[in-house]
Amino acid sequence: RLFRQPRLGKHIKMSIIARATFRAAASRSALRVAPALCRRLSTVYTTDHEYVTNNGGVATVGITKFAAEALGDIVFVELPEVGATIEQKETMGVVESVKAASDVYMPVSGEVVEVNEALKDEPGLVNKSPIGDGWMAKIKLSNPGELDEMMDEKAYAKFCEEAH
Repeated sequence: RLFRQPRLGKHIKMSIIARATFRAAASRSALRVAPALCRRLSTVYTTDHEYVTNNGGVATVGITKFAAEALGDIVFVELPEVGATIEQKETMGVVESVKAASDVYMPVSGEVVEVNEALKDEPGLVNKSPIGDGWMAKIKLSNPGELDEMMDEKAYAKFCEEAH
């Protein structure tokens, strides 16, 4: 192939080795970016069965599938106020089911920037899709280091197995 250098107007014939080297370098730089994206969008879990999905400093929080199944059919969800600043491990809301009512603890410190208004009319979304449509609040993280103290998916699965 012929490649034109825009400034000099000369044609350069790129060898097969040069093309392979260029592709390998591009591939290596893509691999360096991928882990950062994975960390940015990773979901972590607490021992109280809440989850946090961090998306660039704004985290989506809620209760896990394990907690939702243990509670049974959820009939009411109390959410925090938008604008409230809540510290880690403080109560952020309540989930009521046909079996029991349970406080939901804030897994991370931060400011509530959004709540899932759909849960007011359809609290059963927490049962159907706890990490999807059943999320509870979005939090602007004030201390992202708190995420490092939590369990990844594999550790959380092991924790749940041991809880049975």
